[in-house]
Amino acid sequence: MRSIERLIRPLLFALDPETAHRLTIRTLAATRLPPSAPDDASLHVEAFGMKFPNPVGLAAGFDKNAEAPDAILSLGFGFAEVGTLTPRPQPGNPRPRIFRLVRDEAVINRFGFNNEGHAAALARLTARAGRPGIVGVNVGANKDSVDRAADYVAGIRTFSALASYFTLNVSSPNTPGLRDLQQEAALDDLIARAVAARDEATGQHPRRPLLLKIAPDISLDELDAIVAVGRRRGIDGLIVSNTTVSRPKLIDTRYAGETGGLSGRPLFPLSTWVLAQAFIRVEGAFPIVGVGGIDSPEAAWRKIRAGASLLQLYSAMVYKGPSLIRDIKQGLLATLGRENTTLAQAVGKDAAAVAATSP
Repeated sequence: MRSIERLIRPLLFALDPETAHRLTIRTLAATRLPPSAPDDASLHVEAFGMKFPNPVGLAAGFDKNAEAPDAILSLGFGFAEVGTLTPRPQPGNPRPRIFRLVRDEAVINRFGFNNEGHAAALARLTARAGRPGIVGVNVGANKDSVDRAADYVAGIRTFSALASYFTLNVSSPNTPGLRDLQQEAALDDLIARAVAARDEATGQHPRRPLLLKIAPDISLDELDAIVAVGRRRGIDGLIVSNTTVSRPKLIDTRYAGETGGLSGRPLFPLSTWVLAQAFIRVEGAFPIVGVGGIDSPEAAWRKIRAGASLLQLYSAMVYKGPSLIRDIKQGLLATLGRENTTLAQAVGKDAAAVAATSP
């Protein structure tokens, strides 16, 4: 696979990033890949009432319209998350809206929830119903919605028969005002309505875990409130974190001034610090998914030790390709053997130390 990646990467990098992304999705959607080999039992993770074959998942934003979840799982991911999906189709922000910072192995995007809407994704997920694999659905609100919480409720109702779990995306920086939903009163209302919608659907379908994806650009007081609301309202987990609007010191300054969310390697310190802070505050009430800058087995292990029961990546795939999935899994297995421990035992072991550092 690595030799194929070395051949394909220059071709993709000769295209603008969004065109390369669309070509990748279309290729995956049109390709019937064989199932990935079973994972070693040491990599199995139980979280949110589900059994994950391994802890490495693909983050939302890659397969926005649920076009290729089975191909994604066949690459070796333990789970895939589609979306963000809004009730009505929307074009998102004007192009160009994604930028590669190659020397930093980073990406800046300001897509703005461009997607084909619930109906198109529902048709695709219905067509794959009954196939194996954990596929979560990430839901959001239309830019012009007058009741954004209602859009999240609509997503839960629409996909309740098909989603393995739901993610409430309140942390994208690319929809004006969306991050205001992380404020305590708005978040309390949103989660209350989302939980009620999920519970109403539980009569017809199995109970779907409800996760909340938060931004790294929050104060500790705001994190206190988010965790308190989440615990009080009974969410099943956090995803930490989305992209950042901050700009840590970057090597590739050509696009550093572009607006949007920064992801990739430079996000790792901040997202991991917020992860550790969240782990301490959650006190084991629910698992946390660690996202942001995972580009190696070592980074994956540090995320787990900081408090992540599961992992998600996306931007690193742009630079390292699908072989990264295998590398991370093999690296984790080697580390578990060397340290004579398990994934569950490792979760959060360094949280206090990481939280005590400066991001």
